[in-house]
Amino acid sequence: MVPLLLVLLLALILFGAGFAVKILWWVALAVLVLWLIGFVARPKNSSGRWYRW
Repeated sequence: MVPLLLVLLLALILFGAGFAVKILWWVALAVLVLWLIGFVARPKNSSGRWYRW
């Protein structure tokens, strides 16, 4: 019974990790798109940086 519970727990952890990694890929893609939009649409009269830091 214990090995069955360990296998089920491992499957649950791996499924959760896979879901989290997929969410992180979507977040990274969104940040990349926002960065590219900011890079293209930066003001021409400033020092070239569109961010404040």
